[in-house]
Amino acid sequence: MTTTDPTVQAAFKEVMAGVATPVSIVTAISGGLPYGTTVSAFTSLSMNPPMVLVSLDRGSETLELLRESGRFGLNILGADQAHTALAFAKKGGVGKFHGTRWELDHDLPRIPGAPGWIACTVTDLVDGGDHVIALGEVDVAELADGQPLVYYGRTFGTHLPH
Repeated sequence: MTTTDPTVQAAFKEVMAGVATPVSIVTAISGGLPYGTTVSAFTSLSMNPPMVLVSLDRGSETLELLRESGRFGLNILGADQAHTALAFAKKGGVGKFHGTRWELDHDLPRIPGAPGWIACTVTDLVDGGDHVIALGEVDVAELADGQPLVYYGRTFGTHLPH
């Protein structure tokens, strides 16, 4: 792994703080228990076949479950779900769902009220620095009403049209 100049790292961090990103929770299930983690590095990848990519920290317990199960859920959060995003951003997978309602959808944990839901089958895991990029082929995608939760300038907000 290449060591990056701390000045470049600091500048890169500042630039990325100025980029609005969607906030989502990647979920998996193991032994009947739900696991999940907040991610802001998620995007569509392909329309044919429909695919997404998510970036997960190498040490993520959720990443290990993706490796084992070959599947993941993507709960695209709404503007009123910042508290949920913060709860799932903490380290450690056990207990993140405590106090959060969830249901099983396509055998994956789904958080009701999230305006977007995508269930995926993992097609590849690609190394990317201190993260691993999970490529997922979309098994199901559903959209509900609600404004998206975005992260910009180190704070949560939402999108407003011009």
